[in-house]
Amino acid sequence: IGRRGQNVRLASQLTGWNIDILTEEVESERRTQEFNKLSAMFIEALNVEEVIAHLLVTEGFSSIEEVAYVPVEDLAQIEGFDEAIGEELRNRAAEFIEQQAAETEAKLKADGVEDALMKHEGLDLDIVKKLAENGIKTMDDFAGLATDEFFEIVGKTDLDEETVSAMIMKAREGWFDGDQKSA
Repeated sequence: IGRRGQNVRLASQLTGWNIDILTEEVESERRTQEFNKLSAMFIEALNVEEVIAHLLVTEGFSSIEEVAYVPVEDLAQIEGFDEAIGEELRNRAAEFIEQQAAETEAKLKADGVEDALMKHEGLDLDIVKKLAENGIKTMDDFAGLATDEFFEIVGKTDLDEETVSAMIMKAREGWFDGDQKSA
């Protein structure tokens, strides 16, 4: 740590990372809270007993998506699980994800979001939800965005600037198709 934290500050500056020094007690409490939170999520989403949820968290699973898309063989390797349990957990996770997507889509439709925007190539429901929360509910609204505006609204995403620019240009094609039809 160094005198008055000088080594920590230097290491932070050199790496560009924010370094927090925690006591073992504080770190243990943080890990316990995270463990309980993840376990509760698995219990609720997958409708499983506490023991199974604890095993999933202990094995490093931290999201429903991980359970849904991991090979059954990986789940079957968990102590006390077999392929049948692994397959059932994957099915329950997939059903939960589908149910969440259907609920999100229904809510977006109720909020006036166009189907075309929800189905626009490259946009997932999470991105469409963020856009809708900021008044972008139609393809015309989306087409009117600049790339930097998109990232201001959506924040960090797997999409790069070039991909987003291409998606916006694709949405703008509707503007030009209308001009050609009326000419």
